Amino acid sequence: MKGLSFKTMMRLTILYSMVLMSWVAMAQPGTEIFLFDLKVKNDELFLTNGRNITNRKGYDNQPHFHPEEALLYYVSADSTGQTDIYFYNYVSGNTTRLTKTRDREYSPTVTPNKKFISCIIQRESGAQDFGKYPIKGGNELMLVNNLTVGYHTWMNDETLALFVLGEPPTLRLFDIAKQTDSTIAKDIGRSLHRIPKKSAISFVQKSGNEWLINQVDEKTKNISTVVSSLPNREDLAWTPDGLIIMSDGKKLFFINPLNNKGWREIKVQSTFSLKAISRISINAKGDLISLVAEE
Repeated sequence: MKGLSFKTMMRLTILYSMVLMSWVAMAQPGTEIFLFDLKVKNDELFLTNGRNITNRKGYDNQPHFHPEEALLYYVSADSTGQTDIYFYNYVSGNTTRLTKTRDREYSPTVTPNKKFISCIIQRESGAQDFGKYPIKGGNELMLVNNLTVGYHTWMNDETLALFVLGEPPTLRLFDIAKQTDSTIAKDIGRSLHRIPKKSAISFVQKSGNEWLINQVDEKTKNISTVVSSLPNREDLAWTPDGLIIMSDGKKLFFINPLNNKGWREIKVQSTFSLKAISRISINAKGDLISLVAEE
């Protein structure tokens, strides 16, 4: 780029970032979101009554249950790779679009006060920010614009646990009021969750030969190991009574961290042939589970 002005170089850089983002978005694999009833019987877990709630060509991903209402939030991409937030009412069977913006939204999550949906926001400029939208619809409110956030969960009303992109990716705790962050761990997986009945969050520590499901105490910020994850797997979900569910891509497994008797297979009664299972979400009652799988 010798001979070009600084302004021209910046314009070319932004244009390149926009083209690259569009290509990456359009190259995303086609995925579906499935909803199952989750049952516990005689110390075993069963998935029944499976239904495909998206059932279309294209990218549908990152499901998240509302903690009180019969709603499942997720992102859906159109033919150009543009993603927006939708929600599915699993009582009525109706699907509603929440956002329609020029940016791309990812990882919708209900905020602790249940008034907003927080999410990752990829800008047309190539920037990647973090913000929230009113849960009934409305304009975006910015929360974090100085970190490249990939995934998140809420530790409490004022503190976010963030997966921040980089080499390596890091786990940061972000104080919204002070707009400050601290690095808690490195080489982590994308799956961040509040642990039921605890003031702690879980994350997957990927460094080393054995990946671990660790927890961070909300008050002390101390890290301790819960259990080993399934080999080379990072997506998980917690049931309300403290079981962990993961997939090896083809099958589902669960473990009870309190007795740590090892991972046990979940029995799935379904007419669907699930493949490349990734994201998992469980509702607050523990009787529904959503899974993301390839088309």
